[in-house]
Amino acid sequence: MKDLYVLILAGGSGTRLWPWSREELPKQFLPIAGKESLFQQTAKRLADLTNPSNLYIVASDKCSALLRHQMKTVVKFDHNPIILEPIAKNTCAAIALGTAFLLKSGANPEDLIFVSPSDHIVKNDEAFKEAVNLGCQAVKQGHIVVFGIKPTRPDTGFGYIEIDEEKSSGLPYKIVSRFVEKPDEEKAKTYLESGNYLWNGGFFLFQAKRMLEALKNDIPQIGIPAAEGYDSLISSFEDLPSISIDYAVMEKEKDVAVVLLECDWSDIGSWDALYEAMEKDEGGNVKRGDVHIVNGENNLMYANDRLVVGIDVDDLIIADTADALLVAKRGSSQAVRDIVSFLKEQRRREAFEAPINARPWGTYKILHQGERFKIKHIVIEPGAKLSLQYHNHRTEHWVVVRGTALAVVDGKEIYVYEGESTFIPKSTPHRLVNPGKIPLEIIEVQNGEYVGEDDIIRIEDDYKRAE
Repeated sequence: MKDLYVLILAGGSGTRLWPWSREELPKQFLPIAGKESLFQQTAKRLADLTNPSNLYIVASDKCSALLRHQMKTVVKFDHNPIILEPIAKNTCAAIALGTAFLLKSGANPEDLIFVSPSDHIVKNDEAFKEAVNLGCQAVKQGHIVVFGIKPTRPDTGFGYIEIDEEKSSGLPYKIVSRFVEKPDEEKAKTYLESGNYLWNGGFFLFQAKRMLEALKNDIPQIGIPAAEGYDSLISSFEDLPSISIDYAVMEKEKDVAVVLLECDWSDIGSWDALYEAMEKDEGGNVKRGDVHIVNGENNLMYANDRLVVGIDVDDLIIADTADALLVAKRGSSQAVRDIVSFLKEQRRREAFEAPINARPWGTYKILHQGERFKIKHIVIEPGAKLSLQYHNHRTEHWVVVRGTALAVVDGKEIYVYEGESTFIPKSTPHRLVNPGKIPLEIIEVQNGEYVGEDDIIRIEDDYKRAE
């Protein structure tokens, strides 16, 4: 589909999948449903819908390094696909920004734009593609299109779409009667029994000029600057309302079509949703990592770097990481969001920092951390270098375990080879460079009265990051 553009929305924190997901490492970048992350699976799937040059990702600068790191292994881009949001403002502003950017970059107002979340599971790619093709037919008939999923349970965590059966008669797609907010359990049961409601999957398809018209009419605070162009929208972005596209536009429009999405879909909104979506063993257990269960049934157990064993346990959620362990009864995982809010109020690092993370130059993993020290395993890609920086509260000791490091310490260049080390005093400008052809791996030991990630004062930075 040469006239189809694709926008992947890569925002969202996914706090209900804590402790695997963190503020620094949202769920879309985690390999929780396969060897690749949810974002990587999404990018591969959508690259098959159109030319990769028509594929873009709307995201904040905070996760741009993660995006670039993960994109390398899934899709070959001949352009910069990242559209940066100045600040997170929910899906309406994100879609408006993406649409305005595409029009500025050469798309025609008549071109079609497909919008997809980055953190959903789709197991049947062919059925997904067929649904998008049908949606394109509906768009060319003048509709904005949403994609719905047939409910399998009275779920209170989804918005619902009511179908207008009379207007839908004889059409290959359906016409929307109304959108319904997340219901209580009694209403959800009624919707399920009626057979006339679908879950709102969060996928949208529209003609560029049709969306701009809807935005201008339905939410002029966003629609007017969007219609004026990308630069106008960017300049007013911080003042835009934070609102979803469902509330801002979809619920107000009268010509919305819905296409049934029959592709074994899940939005992975919680550990319980993940349990429902994943394959299970003969005991009904979902296991990931080094997990062993004895006489246990219907558990979800996710291990990270160590062995996790369950004996005589049933209906549990166990999610293990290097610095936090979650144990909960299945069915109660919606409360994880409240736990994360509590941890943030307490300023607990486990709510913010991720044990493993990506940076523009490579990755790092926290091996161990105490009150006055932190130990990291750092991998720097060939030819990459960290910023020239210093720290007010900590010293650093670098030990090279693989490759050759070029350490720049207080203006002096030092080559450090495997098995060798160098020391960085407090307040000393320094930089680490990988001059070689293979990844550089070092163990970094930080020591001082404060070892937070925000004790970095950058003097020079190839990646134009702030302090």
